[in-house]
Amino acid sequence: MKTAVKDVMTTRVIWVRKDATFREMAAALREYRVSAFPVVDDDRKVIGVVSEADMLNKEALDDEPGMISGLLHRRDQAKARGVTAGDLMTTAVVAVRPEDTVEHAARLMYDRRVKRLPVTDANGRLVGIISRADVLSVFDRTDAAIGHEITQDVLLGEFLLDPSALQVTVMDGIVTLSGRPETSETGHAIVQRVRHVTGVVAVRDRLDYPPPAGSDDRYDVLANFPVD
Repeated sequence: MKTAVKDVMTTRVIWVRKDATFREMAAALREYRVSAFPVVDDDRKVIGVVSEADMLNKEALDDEPGMISGLLHRRDQAKARGVTAGDLMTTAVVAVRPEDTVEHAARLMYDRRVKRLPVTDANGRLVGIISRADVLSVFDRTDAAIGHEITQDVLLGEFLLDPSALQVTVMDGIVTLSGRPETSETGHAIVQRVRHVTGVVAVRDRLDYPPPAGSDDRYDVLANFPVD
């Protein structure tokens, strides 16, 4: 079972409209202890994001003369002169859907180097926000719950194996798999699947893999070398 974004996202989102002033946003940052705002239109569709970094850039660069100003990209200069959310916001918004997996959200955060993502419905309307802390919350899952899912849902439910065919131990989210799978391919597939079980921190592969089909393991490997 993969955890969906809707299961961990925050639904009470602090958002602003395009005409929100710099002063209003600065006050909201202090009051709500957030570091970014989704910017929405009249239909509550997300049209941008303003981060505290955007606002700090304005304070640092707004009236900076000379060489530093000349080195700035024109877009950065325009942002430095901005006074509203519409002026400061980033319009290339990366968002996720409620039904997306937390794993997908985490990958986007890592790839885009962002701390949070707006959550939008099929029409692009804001329904929540997911942060790094929300993503990490899946690792609060108990070892017993992780072990039960692996034995019952993965081994029995997906691979149609007797749960006792392999030994599964879980400690602090680290899963150790041991025993002998029916085939090498099945063993590798199980390991890969277990890596994606919600709450799993790492997988220790201690499986005793059988030789590939058609091979003969009844002789010493050294016997394959020619004798002088």
